[in-house]
Amino acid sequence: MFSSPLISVIVAAHDLQGGLTTCLQSVLAQGFRDIEVIVVADASPDCPSGVIGAAESDDDRVTVVRLDFVAGIGALRNAGAERARGSYLLFLDSDHVIWDGILEAMADRVRTLDSPDVLLFGHTRLHRGRSWPGGAAEVLSVQDAKPFSSVEQPQLFGVPAYIWDRLIRRELWTATGVAFPDGMHEEIPVVHRLMLDAASVGVLKWDCVQLRRRHTVHPAGGPEGSQFDVFGRYEESFALLAEHGRVDAVPFLFTRMVRQYLFLLNLSGCLGRSERSRFFQRAAEHYQRFQPEGYERPAGREGVKFQLLGNGGYAAFQTARLPNVARGVLSRS
Repeated sequence: MFSSPLISVIVAAHDLQGGLTTCLQSVLAQGFRDIEVIVVADASPDCPSGVIGAAESDDDRVTVVRLDFVAGIGALRNAGAERARGSYLLFLDSDHVIWDGILEAMADRVRTLDSPDVLLFGHTRLHRGRSWPGGAAEVLSVQDAKPFSSVEQPQLFGVPAYIWDRLIRRELWTATGVAFPDGMHEEIPVVHRLMLDAASVGVLKWDCVQLRRRHTVHPAGGPEGSQFDVFGRYEESFALLAEHGRVDAVPFLFTRMVRQYLFLLNLSGCLGRSERSRFFQRAAEHYQRFQPEGYERPAGREGVKFQLLGNGGYAAFQTARLPNVARGVLSRS
């Protein structure tokens, strides 16, 4: 009978950018050995069978799960989680790299903290030769060394909801019954559900993962995925906060939601020309629907963008995107 590893590393094998080999090497070359690596591939040509087969034959810690249909990133992750035997789950994509010594540092940290339900850690992004810290860096930097719960730290709902910048205790994953939905932006409600149900959360103040994605938005949302999926994801997350009575977290989640909508609206190539106006109106409706009482917009130019979205005027929003528009010219709420 085989003992269970400490960490199950689940790698979704969609490899649009040719990074899967580097990703797997960064995991398998680690000095820490108490892991299993589950590579999940579907019937898409984006999953390189040669790379996957070589990894499986070269290292007995690698298991390959092959789906006989074309699936999205969520379905691949779900299949990997179902097969996992480790105490903790670490989800990676083919364009992720982890640094030397990271798995051992994670293992040491969860043991020091007496096995928290979630271990958060930092990440960096590499794009066109430039590296910058992830969106949660500031929040993580001020956390205590001791474990805490999300009740004590509602600001955690104001950072990007990524599944790959945390270790998740498999018992928590199983107990909550979570699964990634089909489509795009699948991480949002899953991450929020896990954080709400986690009794203890720890932090490793290291940048453990580097994202090397030429696209700013994940391209592997699934056969039927759409950027419009993001609206249903946030509706589910706000419903989860209401279900848990977490009014304190609503302003943080609201700010995160609006920032993501503005980001998608401004990201070149993200939305088709015919989709932009419709996306804006959906985003404006969410702004008006979920804005908490007494909410204070961010200061400066970002606050102006919030106001433009909240007012619901697409023409004014488009005009404000032009160069040299005066900052802070709007005064009406």
